[in-house]
Amino acid sequence: MSRRIKRMNPKPRERDERKEARPFKARSAKKAGPRPGAKPGGKPPRFAAERVERRAPKSLPETPAPEKPVEALLPTKVQTVKVTADENNMRVDRFLEARFPGLSFSHIQRVVRKGELRVDGKRVDSKDRLEEGQSVRIPPLKLDTPKAASPLSEAAQKTLAALKEMTIYEDDDVLVLNKPFGLAVQGGSGTTRHIDQMLDVMRDSKGQKPRLVHRIDKDTSGCLLIAKTRFAASHLTGAFRSRSARKTYWALVPGLPKPKQGRISTFLAKEESEDDTIMRIAQHGDEGASHAVTYYAVVETAGNKLTWVSLKPVTGRTHQLRAHMEHIGHPIVGDPKYFNIENWQLPGGLQNRLHLLARRIVIPHPRGGFIDATAPLPQHMQQSWNLLGLDASRFDPIENAPEE
Repeated sequence: MSRRIKRMNPKPRERDERKEARPFKARSAKKAGPRPGAKPGGKPPRFAAERVERRAPKSLPETPAPEKPVEALLPTKVQTVKVTADENNMRVDRFLEARFPGLSFSHIQRVVRKGELRVDGKRVDSKDRLEEGQSVRIPPLKLDTPKAASPLSEAAQKTLAALKEMTIYEDDDVLVLNKPFGLAVQGGSGTTRHIDQMLDVMRDSKGQKPRLVHRIDKDTSGCLLIAKTRFAASHLTGAFRSRSARKTYWALVPGLPKPKQGRISTFLAKEESEDDTIMRIAQHGDEGASHAVTYYAVVETAGNKLTWVSLKPVTGRTHQLRAHMEHIGHPIVGDPKYFNIENWQLPGGLQNRLHLLARRIVIPHPRGGFIDATAPLPQHMQQSWNLLGLDASRFDPIENAPEE
């Protein structure tokens, strides 16, 4: 049971009619330029089994000055600064966080509430927005005295060790975890253990714990981005909102999608029942309907019975990839919500678990450059790849897909 995917019709269609997948055109080498790590005239770099990279900005000073300690950056007397173009429309509290990253949330709120900070000579609220060119009076600032850390309980130590084992990238601002299959990101009905709860053991001396900036499904494995500071949370959330983050997923599906590279564009709406909640294909204008776009590319096939596909979501709707692959007749293997092909038998040796991996995330780092993290196949998918003879080091053609 499969659904034919129509190729792009030259006649323009209304937005709510864009339901079927259509092939995408690869970016020209001249326009896109060489990828990082590619040799002149050579093949594009392959995915590593696991990769974490912090790439520098395109242009850096020849000899970067060593960073000053946070205390040295704090004003010891009253000073007045101008709001820059980059700081236009920034909240007052975010402005202080960005300029003085070591300040605690409580200290920022205190100086604003007492009127010690003034904008153009007037008192402001911490949520007020600044405009380019405004004058901000900043009082003397100081770091809060760190509280003595209380020893972790045995259970907390085990939780911290579990998080460290999942970690594939970490610095002072950002944490990237390789979330395992079956572990929820947030709490819900009947959920007693989840990532958000586990992060409590990573609270800093000011009592702040790392924050989730995006989510993946409980049964989806792979890259999960965490902000360790309010400063990082603000920047990373903004990157997702502006679609500056690029995500790549790997999945195993039945049959062979045609065309082998395509774009899926639909509207999705939540459909709730007593037993379950799923995302259904909707029409433009339906209540609760949101536009969703996914690019897909066939990477390798196993006898036309099963296909390894790479997916690039442009939007970030709930269950988007799972609903989109079901929509084009190739639901993801092991999906308990969307796999509905009658009389389809799981090949021997493959586990009946969701074969979906958040393979890679590339996102601007809050302090410059990019984070580029890659997660390995989870155990059940690695077993399937081995049994089917799929080569996880193959070049991923989804890298040629457009960004929108």
